[in-house]
Amino acid sequence: MKRSSIREILKLTQKPDIISFAGGLPAPESFPVERVRQAADKVLRERFNDALQYSLSEGLPELRDFIAQRMSRPGLTLTRDNILIVGGAQQAIDMIGRVLLDENDRVVVENPTYLGMLIAWKPYNLRYATVDTDNDGLRVEQVEAIFRQKPKLIYLVPNFQNPQGVTLSFARRRELVRLLNKYQVAVVEDNPYGDLRYSGEDIPSLYELDSNQVIYLGSFSKIVAPGLRVGWVAAPPPILDKILEAKQSTDLHTSPLTQMIIHEVVKDGFLDEHIPRLRALYRQRRDVMLQMLERYFPPEVQWSRPDGGLFLMVTLPKHVPAAELLKHAIQHKVAFVPGDDFHVGEAGRNTLRLNFSNAQLTQIEVGIQRLGNLLKEVLVKEGGLFALP
Repeated sequence: MKRSSIREILKLTQKPDIISFAGGLPAPESFPVERVRQAADKVLRERFNDALQYSLSEGLPELRDFIAQRMSRPGLTLTRDNILIVGGAQQAIDMIGRVLLDENDRVVVENPTYLGMLIAWKPYNLRYATVDTDNDGLRVEQVEAIFRQKPKLIYLVPNFQNPQGVTLSFARRRELVRLLNKYQVAVVEDNPYGDLRYSGEDIPSLYELDSNQVIYLGSFSKIVAPGLRVGWVAAPPPILDKILEAKQSTDLHTSPLTQMIIHEVVKDGFLDEHIPRLRALYRQRRDVMLQMLERYFPPEVQWSRPDGGLFLMVTLPKHVPAAELLKHAIQHKVAFVPGDDFHVGEAGRNTLRLNFSNAQLTQIEVGIQRLGNLLKEVLVKEGGLFALP
């Protein structure tokens, strides 16, 4: 499946009769609408000149202070000078490509990996060195041989990875940090889902373990609202300065109005109350999806069991291509994203990604039952309804 076809899938999912597990959307009922409304009113009433004027490329100082304080830990003290505000973490990925990557650079990635990164860095014709994953995330034992070849950087989503939902274990994080320092390789740590843990213990970020080689990407999209488009980068000063130059040439600065609204929303401890509510909401949806998969999917099918985030990945028998299955699924009024688009190379054609955050519990039950019935129909036929070429 071509990556442009993702747009066509998402168009289909807008139809009201389609149960969609395709997008990576937070639940609309989780948005703090009234708090955002009050914040916007206050900002426009008290600070309209600053909110509607040109602003600092680095971002709103008080928002950077808030993020720095929130990220600081014993042994790791951040200030606003460590933080750059961006228009969502996706913008940061794009700008990192512009300032750090050259044509044909070697970049290390998990396989599968985040589709938005693959699209953003496609113009550079990168040579991807892929590393396998398992239930403990990136298989770090495969990394050292690749690092000896001096790649430009490694990109990964260590917490509740998109698309699989797997998390890099603490032991592997420590070993990866050791290798990053030994071979002087930078890592882009993309962490939009880190606050959305539903089971298990929190694990320190790579940035917390050793900030020297880490370019950390954070976002308010999953914990406040994606439409505000506010994220941040924390990185060593020489790298942050380069990204700042790209920011200035891209859009000068992130909207001061939305930065002020975000800061007004979060500044008084709101996230400490709001994130537990998000966790409870999404935990229930994850649990119901896992229960429905157990109930309705045939035994030949496997899936990941994420401790957090918004996604899980399903692995079909090798002769069942998910892109073809999707065509039949749409006829049954249910949608997902085929997994091949998240893979480098030809792998993953028998995988698919399911999102559980943006569907009601009844929709999850009905949608998974429809998919399960379709899969049973496919698998009882000799060779399936279709076969991989």
